[in-house]
Amino acid sequence: MNTFFIVGSSSGLGKATAKLFAEKGWTVIATMRTPEKEHELTAYEHVKLYPLDVTKPEQIEDTVHKVLDSHDVDVLFNNAGYGMKCKFEDMSEDVMMRSINTNLLGMIRVTQKFIPYFKKKKAGMILTTTSLAGEMGLVLDGIYAADKWAVTGLCEMLYHELAPYHIQVKTIVPGVVKTNFKMEMSAMDGYEEVLKN
Repeated sequence: MNTFFIVGSSSGLGKATAKLFAEKGWTVIATMRTPEKEHELTAYEHVKLYPLDVTKPEQIEDTVHKVLDSHDVDVLFNNAGYGMKCKFEDMSEDVMMRSINTNLLGMIRVTQKFIPYFKKKKAGMILTTTSLAGEMGLVLDGIYAADKWAVTGLCEMLYHELAPYHIQVKTIVPGVVKTNFKMEMSAMDGYEEVLKN
């Protein structure tokens, strides 16, 4: 049976992916910050819930170690994300660091834990959700766009670096998706004026 490790399974693409692959008979490792609050995915026989906050390196280490000790993972799906809309000059240090820590460093931390494992088994796939914001600069995307461009570039580099080990690297580049993923609105005075220009 194939096994799918999903980072960010509490909503949106992550939850939909968990349901889809569980229904197809895959074992799904569904990770999220607060698995104790998840009730929908617990109805699926093949879904296993684990705690994972991508901003906490110690928790990543612990969860990935536990999972790889008991499951033969075939696919890593990096899907955790933090969104925000803000004028560039108004971005606070806190918002910038939260965005970078989740969208870029979180993806890096988790992926680094899986690469030696996939190299050893000479197989595996690293799938990462980026965004149209990582393909084109859109107004008010601020640091979110920078994160997603960085993730896109990182995945392109990994595609080449890991190919000799038979590890596939792919990205999902969604536009607007109907989900409960919320974009934080920060320092939005003049928002309408920026959109007009």
